[in-house]
Amino acid sequence: PLILMTMLSNVLAGGLTAARRVCQVLDTVPEVQDCPDAAALPELAQAKVVFENVSFNYDGNSEAVLKDINLVAEPGQTVAILGATGAGKSTLINLIPRFYDAAAGRVLVDGVDVRQIEQDSLLAHIGIVPQETVLFSGTVRDNIRYGNPSASDEQVIAAAQAAQAHDFIMELAQGYDTWVAQRGVNLSGGQKQRIAIARALLTQPRILILDDSTSSVDVETETKIQSALEELMRQRTSFVVAQRISTVLKADKIIVIDRGCIVAQGTHQELMQSSPVYREIYDSQLGNGPDLDKALAGEREGAAQ
Repeated sequence: PLILMTMLSNVLAGGLTAARRVCQVLDTVPEVQDCPDAAALPELAQAKVVFENVSFNYDGNSEAVLKDINLVAEPGQTVAILGATGAGKSTLINLIPRFYDAAAGRVLVDGVDVRQIEQDSLLAHIGIVPQETVLFSGTVRDNIRYGNPSASDEQVIAAAQAAQAHDFIMELAQGYDTWVAQRGVNLSGGQKQRIAIARALLTQPRILILDDSTSSVDVETETKIQSALEELMRQRTSFVVAQRISTVLKADKIIVIDRGCIVAQGTHQELMQSSPVYREIYDSQLGNGPDLDKALAGEREGAAQ
């Protein structure tokens, strides 16, 4: 009994510490809040996204992560964002759903500053496929339906078919009723990504954000996912963050970003003619040139000279 009491005292001390930490997190007030005059976003007529002189820094840090970003995504366009690790790609797209607020400048959706829109209303029009897919303990059906809890079984199946996920789901032991372990550890990377795509498709978003969603899968799986994404991006304004040049070749506009600044933008053909750094990145993906970080470093050195 004395040994048990000693063990329980350790458990109790750890539990109290954990409880205080949980309460501290739950009591934290989010930095991003709705403005007093924020209004619901009406049904998007165009889904045009504009960045006007946008700058951003984390936690008031003096060093800007994004600097004077000016970018227009026309309705239905696919905008690809290419750059080295830490260049600011994910930070840029996270300003659209207001995961952060710009320190300077504005982000506009159909001409309305996102800070003047109710967050729930804004997020209802945005679909996001993250780089690291988050799946929960539950069935495959429930994980897809997480994007739209009121969706019918027919809608879930239609979304899975569009995401090229239906075939592999039907090969599982119990089909859509197959149990998914926490974080989807019993599924492959490509299977998890396609479920995430189906989840995003089920919400029928007008704005789609793909944050390097094929970086952790092999080329064959990437090809299947790309087929799913082409279906998903039709009639939607899409932002694609990528490391692989093959992912961005068909984009309507390609943005090359380095150290928080846009150093080149245009279509693939235009950039091959006008941007040495883009050509070097293209060559590096084919094995004929330096890697992405070295290409951007060379561009910076040339600009300094």
